[in-house]
Amino acid sequence: MKFFVDTADTAEIRDLADTGLLDGVTTNPSLIMKAGRPMLEVIKEICAIVDGPVSAEVTATDFADMMAEAEILSAVADNIAIKVPLTLDGLKACRHLTDNGQMVNVTLCFSANQALLAAKAGATFISPFIGRLDDINLDGLDLIREIRQIYDNYGFETEILAASIRSANHVKDCALIGADVATVPPAVLKGLARHPLTDKGLEAFLADWAKTGQSIR
Repeated sequence: MKFFVDTADTAEIRDLADTGLLDGVTTNPSLIMKAGRPMLEVIKEICAIVDGPVSAEVTATDFADMMAEAEILSAVADNIAIKVPLTLDGLKACRHLTDNGQMVNVTLCFSANQALLAAKAGATFISPFIGRLDDINLDGLDLIREIRQIYDNYGFETEILAASIRSANHVKDCALIGADVATVPPAVLKGLARHPLTDKGLEAFLADWAKTGQSIR
């Protein structure tokens, strides 16, 4: 599974990129707002930090304006993935962009039928929102299972990018189901490395080592 981080905080992105575990970044208008900086400036800096796909979202809702914004965003760097909403205009933009070799992330997916249409439109990534479905008492992981089966049935190459992830269990379950990518907040990604027994074991090893009076250096 690939790990993307869902943030526009360049300090967090740089910190995670240094681990060698980061495969890409997803952003959206809400995250850009939190960054408090001009969008193109932030996106350009992120693209310089990571080599993998960086999702930059259009804000237009009609096809013509989506394409105009996509042209500006795609010029920022070669690793830009244009993020479009799962609407008919968004799918139309997706087809035109992917036909011209542009990576596209189709976002705000909440049904298997929507995911099927995105794959038909040639999407590079489909972003089903797990947590938001959980919020309305639906099982977001069921959507990942359905998309995985449909894509496998027909050999679609669109990658399932599990989004709106809230916990380490979400990440684990998405990996078990077969999601291609998980995009997660920085705190969740860092938390995957933590376990109380790891901390306890390390504390015991260090205590025993101190008693030897030795030093490796």
